[in-house]
Amino acid sequence: MGNGTVRGAGVAAAVVGCGVLLVAGCSPAGPGGAASGTSAPSASASASGAASPGAPATGTPSASPTPSGPPAKGAVAVAGEVAKGLESPWGVAVLPDGDLLVASRDRGTISRVQTATGKTTVIGEVPGVDPGGEGGLLGLALSPDFASDRMVYAYFTTASDNRIARLHYDDQRSPGEQLGAPDTVFRGIPKGSVHNGGRIAFGPDRMLYAGTGETGDTGLAQDRKSLGGKILRMTPDGEPVHGNPEADSVVYSYGHRNVQGLAWDKDRRLWATEFGQNTWDEVNLIEPGGNYGWPEVEGKAGKPGYKDPVVQWRTDESSPSGLAWAEGSLWVAALKGERLWRIPLAGAVPSAEPEAFLTGRYGRLRTVVPLGGDRLLLVTSETDGRGSPEAGDDRILTLTVR
Repeated sequence: MGNGTVRGAGVAAAVVGCGVLLVAGCSPAGPGGAASGTSAPSASASASGAASPGAPATGTPSASPTPSGPPAKGAVAVAGEVAKGLESPWGVAVLPDGDLLVASRDRGTISRVQTATGKTTVIGEVPGVDPGGEGGLLGLALSPDFASDRMVYAYFTTASDNRIARLHYDDQRSPGEQLGAPDTVFRGIPKGSVHNGGRIAFGPDRMLYAGTGETGDTGLAQDRKSLGGKILRMTPDGEPVHGNPEADSVVYSYGHRNVQGLAWDKDRRLWATEFGQNTWDEVNLIEPGGNYGWPEVEGKAGKPGYKDPVVQWRTDESSPSGLAWAEGSLWVAALKGERLWRIPLAGAVPSAEPEAFLTGRYGRLRTVVPLGGDRLLLVTSETDGRGSPEAGDDRILTLTVR
């Protein structure tokens, strides 16, 4: 696969989803035609209203009427290829000028990608990264005050733990030497050969959120004293936030298996993707203090005390990693499923069944990033040791969506 072509077909000018009936499937189209739009069962969640300014960025129960959602059928157009030939790309941060910072999980380096030319330059290496299995240099996020402090936050695996550090970025220095020494803001997240979580993001409240995994030790997810199998919420300095479920803890929600996607909708509700084990992958609406069930529950169970997912898929259809919100829908990058899922929302509930786009065309999909309006970035993950890389992998694509 070279020169911008896709697996089994040329780049379509527009990739449009087909019907979203639960039992109806569509065949992949040829070049220039429509891509398959498969569907998966979804569960409804309680309606949630917008958070007030300064409140935790999550959904809270509301008696307000459920708003109408976007069109049931969406569309995805591959607008271009920003970069190719990347090795194990994972986290992505968008700089103020539109260029990208991209983490290489296995090399432990951060590169700058010029979006106008595709030129990729290593700006530095993160010291202490210990790659192996699913661990390494994972999520990236820019400080909310990046314009003044130039701080880049990174979630990464070391020899002893997973941790979050911030590094000063000075683009006036020589390439390869533009990152300052890491200032660790949070440490002690359990590590393993699998299920390291790794996604970090600053929320609308300017607090830092992190998705962690239970490292294959399933008991950690229900252990409120463990940092494994959780979503964490902290200040930019790594301290617990006023308004967290427990005043002296960064634990925001628990009972997770492996969280690699975090996103907020226009009403400041927090959503997360979660890898299932053998049966159900999940998209969850995150509420502070919520118990999302693992390992007692996988998928929708309706058991008291546990939060059911809003959407679930069979694991061979998804393995959901990155998550973004745009044009009234959640967009989910699927690894094993090799597709981009669209979940149209009416408030806190799906307004139609999920649709799949780009199925099998670019292989495993790791990260999806909103660029504002109807534009997304999509990052492939064929060089992570579980894909089948072809010439040009891995890639960053620009999409227009509705």
